[in-house]
Amino acid sequence: MRRITVLIAEDEKEIAELIALHLQKEGYDYIIAGDGKAALQAVQMHQIDLAILDIMMPELNGYDVTRLIREKHNMPIIFLSAKTSDLDKISGLVMGADDYMTKPFNPMELIARVNAQLRRYKHLNHSAKEGKKVIEAGGLLIDPDQRTVSLYGQTIELTPKEFDILYLLASYPKKVFSAENIFQQVWGEAYYDGSNTVMVHIRTLRKKLGEEKAKNKLIKTVWGVGYSFNG
Repeated sequence: MRRITVLIAEDEKEIAELIALHLQKEGYDYIIAGDGKAALQAVQMHQIDLAILDIMMPELNGYDVTRLIREKHNMPIIFLSAKTSDLDKISGLVMGADDYMTKPFNPMELIARVNAQLRRYKHLNHSAKEGKKVIEAGGLLIDPDQRTVSLYGQTIELTPKEFDILYLLASYPKKVFSAENIFQQVWGEAYYDGSNTVMVHIRTLRKKLGEEKAKNKLIKTVWGVGYSFNG
């Protein structure tokens, strides 16, 4: 049976080796990349199950690496960065990361998050193999097996989290989901107070779907409650 391989993209050698040590104790294989370009090469040459990325790396930063990875791959990505503002965290999540941890960090917490993301990814892949239904509504076509979305024949490029939010809402038309419920189902972890991560993802999703100009919006805000799919 193939062992899980984690990419560690980190230019500080001591931090990379610390993460590697804890991953090894957990039974995972790992590959260390000291810059963004080496991280991309690792993804191209090896079967990576999860990536831990620093943001401020030589050659290519973590944002650029994530954008390029997301063009072809859906594996979980965790940002591990010294950038600590809420804006930095939200930017990372919107770019396509699945989680965001700040430095200094607790290695055991990082491993717990790695395990949680891998469990969630395995569950999503298993669900897809069992045959989730293709959804068509109002010119929108959502294919869960291919993880593609098109609107009136035009392909809409979504991040993995944007896709998961849209598919969740579209699977239950008219049902109202609170931000807390969306976060728990899509991120697979407890909702934290004050988080506007869901709101930011919904805003970006609406923009990509051209909702600003649409009269009959597909994603409806139910003020004070949450969001529903109006298809």
